[in-house]
Amino acid sequence: MTRPPTALTIAGSDSGGGAGLQADLKTFLSCGVHGMSAVTAVTVQNSLGVSGIYELPPNAVAEQIESVATDIGVDAAKTGMLANADIIAAVAETVKRLDVAPLVVDPVCASQHGDPLLRPDAVAALIGMLFPLADLVTPNLGEVRVLAGRDVVDVDGMRDAARALHDMGPRWVLVKGGHLSGDMAVDVLYDGAEFVELREPRRATDHTHGTGDTLAAAVAASLARGADMLSAVRNGKRFVTSAVDDSFALGAGLGPVGHFWRVQEQL
Repeated sequence: MTRPPTALTIAGSDSGGGAGLQADLKTFLSCGVHGMSAVTAVTVQNSLGVSGIYELPPNAVAEQIESVATDIGVDAAKTGMLANADIIAAVAETVKRLDVAPLVVDPVCASQHGDPLLRPDAVAALIGMLFPLADLVTPNLGEVRVLAGRDVVDVDGMRDAARALHDMGPRWVLVKGGHLSGDMAVDVLYDGAEFVELREPRRATDHTHGTGDTLAAAVAASLARGADMLSAVRNGKRFVTSAVDDSFALGAGLGPVGHFWRVQEQL
């Protein structure tokens, strides 16, 4: 077998397997890339929420990135839960020094249950250190509120938020509108000049754990395979929509999206 493209997730672990680096690695596999990981934190997590977080030392995170980047090589990378300002600083320095790119930054601030996953003092570090290195940032509306200080209630507000976030340094911004009401799930992509709206009919399910991680990972996988940004985002949107279609109940709370829908097609 020839060497497949490679993608690196820099993220926290979800012991329930629905989000975090577990979701990323399953998405990478389903999208045809070899997945690698740099663990930033270990969460004690199940379908009911997060009950504990154990953060790794920043140097341990940086060394994981350097280990795979200098030997295996990284065709694309994405970040998820980064936990604190020191880890963000270590990640930013390492990916910049080793030219790890393209880089998708999912600015994870909280779980879908509302449990905080980023220390308050880390928001400034995320914006100041990592956003300028990002080829794409992928905030949901709750993260827009934290990062840009604005409440978004419609697509016009999503456009305004995309402008504000683009001014913080990333090349592209994808504002995800899954938390808006309406029959369509609308995301807004912006490159500093033009807006593209990506629309899919809203799915009637409560089992959406891991949607943000899965979307960002699918985009990173597509970039690793050589797609341009617009095509990669469209591919990511299609992948996560199909994963939501294949979501399932698990445990007593919020179930995950189905990352292996594409694999099941081969069975």
